[in-house]
Amino acid sequence: MTNHWIDYQNSDVFINIGGNTAENHPISMKWIEKARETKGSKLIVIDPRISRTAAVADLYVSIRPGTNIAYLGGMINYILSNERYHKEYVENYTNASYLVNEDFSFDEATGLFSGAEDDPARNATKYKTETWQYQRDEEGNPLKDPTLQDPNCVLQLMKKHYAKYTIDNVSKITGADPEALEASYELYSSSGEPGKAGNLLYAMGITQFTHGSQNVRACAVVQLLLGNIGIAGGGVNAQRGQSNVQGSTDMCILYHIVPGYMATPQQATHPTLADYLEKETPASGWWTNKPKYFVSLLKAFYGDNATRANDFAYQWMPKLDGRDHSHIALYKDMGEGKVEGMICWADNPAVSGPSAANKRNYQKNLKWLVSVDLFENETASFWQGPGMDPAEIDTEVFILPAAAGYEREGSKANSGRWIQWTWKCQDPPGEAKSDLWIANEMFKRLQALYENEGGVVPEQITKMFWDYDGLDGEVDIVKVCKDINGYRVADGSLVTNFVGLADDGSTACGNWLYSGYYNNYDQPATKNRNREKEGIGTNLGWSFAWPLNRRIVYNRGSADLEGKPWNPDAPVIWWDETQQKWVGNDIPDIPGSWTLEQSTESPFIMLPEGVGRLYSHSALKDGPMPTHYEPAESLVPNLFYPNATYNPVSQRFYEDHTVETDEERERYPYIITTCRVVEHYQSGIVTRNIPWLNELMPELFIEISEELASELGISNGDVVAIESKRLFKDGNQSSIEAKACVTKRLKPLMINGEKKHYVALPWHWGFKGMSTGAVANDLTASVGDANTAIPESKAFLCNIRRAG
Repeated sequence: MTNHWIDYQNSDVFINIGGNTAENHPISMKWIEKARETKGSKLIVIDPRISRTAAVADLYVSIRPGTNIAYLGGMINYILSNERYHKEYVENYTNASYLVNEDFSFDEATGLFSGAEDDPARNATKYKTETWQYQRDEEGNPLKDPTLQDPNCVLQLMKKHYAKYTIDNVSKITGADPEALEASYELYSSSGEPGKAGNLLYAMGITQFTHGSQNVRACAVVQLLLGNIGIAGGGVNAQRGQSNVQGSTDMCILYHIVPGYMATPQQATHPTLADYLEKETPASGWWTNKPKYFVSLLKAFYGDNATRANDFAYQWMPKLDGRDHSHIALYKDMGEGKVEGMICWADNPAVSGPSAANKRNYQKNLKWLVSVDLFENETASFWQGPGMDPAEIDTEVFILPAAAGYEREGSKANSGRWIQWTWKCQDPPGEAKSDLWIANEMFKRLQALYENEGGVVPEQITKMFWDYDGLDGEVDIVKVCKDINGYRVADGSLVTNFVGLADDGSTACGNWLYSGYYNNYDQPATKNRNREKEGIGTNLGWSFAWPLNRRIVYNRGSADLEGKPWNPDAPVIWWDETQQKWVGNDIPDIPGSWTLEQSTESPFIMLPEGVGRLYSHSALKDGPMPTHYEPAESLVPNLFYPNATYNPVSQRFYEDHTVETDEERERYPYIITTCRVVEHYQSGIVTRNIPWLNELMPELFIEISEELASELGISNGDVVAIESKRLFKDGNQSSIEAKACVTKRLKPLMINGEKKHYVALPWHWGFKGMSTGAVANDLTASVGDANTAIPESKAFLCNIRRAG
């Protein structure tokens, strides 16, 4: 998230796409409402159904689930065609002028970019990206056309690519009303005027698609064109649904990155530390400091066992072996008997994962399963699920009761990257323990086992630095904070921030981005609680925001070439001619030694180009420009590129898993999207164990439009059966059941002249807890985004009928 929730008060216009802020992020909605009340800001909501956010919007546009890029591509085309973009920003702070390889192309007949080739191992397509690269001079510098007229410059390539994303075509694909489309484009693009601020908010309705990463890219492209990155009230702002989801992301618990968003080493390409640093460190941009951060991470992991002589213990750093360890692939391996055990920590994939009924069956192949949670969940009790026979299951299940957030202390990173300390309010009940205590005790026992019994590479565990014991059997959390913040190895003193990290083994740091959050034992920044008395809402004295306590990233973009704020009423930073440095209401996203000219050349310091990428030649696997593809399951062909199915780079994990034929589309004729309600949370394992929340929202329901309900003879409150291809096995169709909620919030959409119906199903229920119900994700497909493999749960096909 580039900005933060309090900063929403500085926005002139909001666009909420793929999210339901009022219901799922009510605290952020508070700041949206403040902007509307105090400065007349406008709220646009793009959503298939009239959510609680859409109900209070100034402008609502209904679109078909899975067509976000068509909508955003139309926005891009509108901005470019009508020259609504922020010209000075685009010309100087983005790669609009960069020239791309003359061999780059996009084939509209196939829907593929140049460099496409078969990828049999993934049953998909992959790209060679040589033709996507910039043209360069003899010294390796990108060639540019300051006039933005060269047909190979990024701006002209974008105009060509998005020319067919007209309001008429976008309306045919999305089902949106053309007048509402144009009104939303006109209103939001008004933020491209210098001094105005447009705020783009998104959530799972953007990411949970086979083209989810490109959805986010499209959001970023819109914001770059309008000059909305780096300014107060602007940004691409992910609405995090939990108090520390940002923190778990920052600590990189996913398999492909290590703390600080650095790539996990791979056996084939990074056999040595030198190989890793050479291949992962760019020639320019802030990431040239990566060796300092990575070596300091190795020192934090392996302590005195990490020396220059042994490449700082790099040989013990776990490395990827080419296998896919994403959620879908992991469970596929489990189903094939390749996984013997699983530790499932604060997660409930038996409810939250795609094709959840299959996953519960796959878990029968486990020898052992450890579940760490507040309550007994469906993953731990999979053997009690529908259709299970406990007598046939040999899996040994261990349940470790955990403490809730208010029953332990520690830091949490919120949506705005603010790392705030929370204090313990009460002891956990019974034998429940904090996550930190469980992790500490589990690792110590594992380390002792490896020391006594050995293993394949026991040094990965036995040589790891681990000294976090405190008094009375508890964990000394300050020791953990010290490791994360970073310290000097020689004397153990805390580093001030990541500027003090080194690549020679003299510093240790568990996450370079967090360096500075706990750099003072007496009053660490994460515990600061000083409210801003005047200013623009950055509140620099409250907690700590990574990086370096910066509240708005890339904030060089908030000022013009001369260093004067675009918006003097909400200035973020500005150039002080007297002091010859940047000053302001935020920590400048600029090295302190840089001149005004240097900062103007590189306003986006994390990128090698130093400018924002309207065109991304290397970041994503599935193309340099966001392109409309249908969801994996769709009732209609791709109107733009008829020969393109769903995202061609998205891996096909299973054969005969998704709806592909016309006959199957007749069997499953309705679009379905999953959703959430304010009364329950995630898989519901906490909220469904709270009686008063069960009173407010007692059972699973499915939202159906009045027209579809009339066609099917369904009345409000009827029990309906919902079917998908995932529940069709051996010629037999099974289903899940839910109560019908017949509502005006959904209306059929006209897709290229044909009426299509869609329904919406919350996914908070399961077979454990005080309130039980069918698992919505039993219906969803195990297909995922080409880059992240996040499942496509927001658009697939189903059939519904009255039960019985």
